[in-house]
Amino acid sequence: MTTTDDRPGPARPAADRPDPAPAGDGPLTGLRVLDVSTILAGPLCCQILGDFGAEVIKIEHPTAGDSMRGHGKSRDGHPLWWKEISRNKRTVGLSLSAPEGAALLLRLAARADVLVENFRPGTLERWGVGPQELHRVNPGLVIARITGFGQTGPYAGRAGFGTLAEAMSGFAHLTGAADGPPSLPAFGLADSICGIAASSAVMMALWHRDRTGGAGQVIDMSLLEPIMTAVGPGPTVYDQLGIVEQRNGNRSVNNAPRNTYRTSDGAWVAVSTSAQAIAERVLRLVGHPEVIDEPWFRTGAGRAGHADELDAYVGGWIGARTRAQVTRAFTEAGAAVAPVYDARDIVEDPHVRATDMVTTVDDPDLGPMRMHNVMWRMSGTPGRVRFTGRALGADTDSLLVDECGCDPAELADLRARHIVA
Repeated sequence: MTTTDDRPGPARPAADRPDPAPAGDGPLTGLRVLDVSTILAGPLCCQILGDFGAEVIKIEHPTAGDSMRGHGKSRDGHPLWWKEISRNKRTVGLSLSAPEGAALLLRLAARADVLVENFRPGTLERWGVGPQELHRVNPGLVIARITGFGQTGPYAGRAGFGTLAEAMSGFAHLTGAADGPPSLPAFGLADSICGIAASSAVMMALWHRDRTGGAGQVIDMSLLEPIMTAVGPGPTVYDQLGIVEQRNGNRSVNNAPRNTYRTSDGAWVAVSTSAQAIAERVLRLVGHPEVIDEPWFRTGAGRAGHADELDAYVGGWIGARTRAQVTRAFTEAGAAVAPVYDARDIVEDPHVRATDMVTTVDDPDLGPMRMHNVMWRMSGTPGRVRFTGRALGADTDSLLVDECGCDPAELADLRARHIVA
């Protein structure tokens, strides 16, 4: 999501919290990141950087806070998604539309390596903290600008949300039943793909900066392009063959059998046969080895042309057995199957538990809480969750007074005028 302005809202006083565990472990130890973004791509980019050791400073409006605080479920008034997406981030309440707030951002930027923002193009420039001013105070700063459609082009000024990117990327067109409407995901797919991509772009820019002598640069990242890439080579297929691919439900145009199938105990499993050897194992398992010798069975595209027949074989066999029986038989046969999980299944899965994909973190408000672990494992410099998302303005004084040298009396005046929190 991109934001359009610096909106006021109800005051949220900073909670009295002990200082969080400092940055210092992970490959990005020593890197300082300013998260000047909101829902969802920018914050996820910064979460990933923080997970691997970067010191992330979250900048929020001093009264409204980040809209992310109001997304998703809460427990005892504490937003649960915020606890994860803003983990490993110190928080500062700062009104960037006020000249005094913009000046304080420049002071923070002078000491940073990365700044991530997702306002509409021209917003930072209007406030006097665009790339030209940021690079004046810190030529080495990497600035990641995340918008719906990029900084240029006829759509640059439009409001941008992940939903629009999911629609325009081809994802919605290809998702859903063949005779049904286009389907949107029930979660922030485009934003999440963009956030992961942005973390990679930031690291490329930092590598270039440090390899070539310290020059920062601006990264123009749209929500649309990463998910467009994830959807696949549709534009190339259209360019070369004039074909516009259509919705096909859970089936694949590249191979079969590939679908979700219901078990006798009412559960669902997903089967994939992208590899020829796997397809052969599945058909032997379900009692139809005779089709393996058919000429059409020798390629994924050939099998996709006989999806009705193959689905009937596989679906009939699975429908007569429980999920546990299906999973065990497929595993023993070396075929590819996975249960369709909900959140409870994920938390209780033995593999998820054994590999710590969902980890437990102590939260000062809610106690031990489970959340997604860092996104990948590194043998030499692993990341970790040092602390959960903090209260609005919890670190304003320590950062602006102790590190930037702001006068406490001046800061008190700015707080009274709702320029800082």
